[in-house]
Amino acid sequence: MLTVYFAGGCFWGTQHYFKQIKGVVNTCVGYANSTIPHPTYHEVCTGMTMAVEGVEVQYDPAVVSLEFLIELYFKSIDPTSLNRQGGDKGTQYRTGIYYTNAEQQHIIIDTVNRLAKDYDRPVVVEIMQLKNFYPAEEYHQDYLDKNPNGYCHIHPELFELARKANMQ
Repeated sequence: MLTVYFAGGCFWGTQHYFKQIKGVVNTCVGYANSTIPHPTYHEVCTGMTMAVEGVEVQYDPAVVSLEFLIELYFKSIDPTSLNRQGGDKGTQYRTGIYYTNAEQQHIIIDTVNRLAKDYDRPVVVEIMQLKNFYPAEEYHQDYLDKNPNGYCHIHPELFELARKANMQ
């Protein structure tokens, strides 16, 4: 299994989205690249921690590639929107892909650069090495499974798209 970290606005929807993808074996919402250890949701919301709401995505590369995960991720975000996705705005809602090794870094950069050619505006997805990741409070984990009518900035049709995307 391999692990990569995605930030796509509110982590509730991003987690739920990735859970639909065949080959994703585990997800966890949390706070990535915080300047303080073990931040709380309320601390992250102040913007003072510089943490981003992110999702740890463990996947089986024999079933789904990192490139394909990034392609699907781009369908769930507006990669040209800085510090905002849907109704959520602030630095904790920025978009980003966080790697843990040089091979991932190259794949991420190459894939994002290829996808960026399809946009008229600059792509502002943060690409950087993961410094730290702290799991969010339990009530945030699998939030949309626990609260099916809960807030989500990702259009519901995209969940079905993710479910079907790599089944061919």
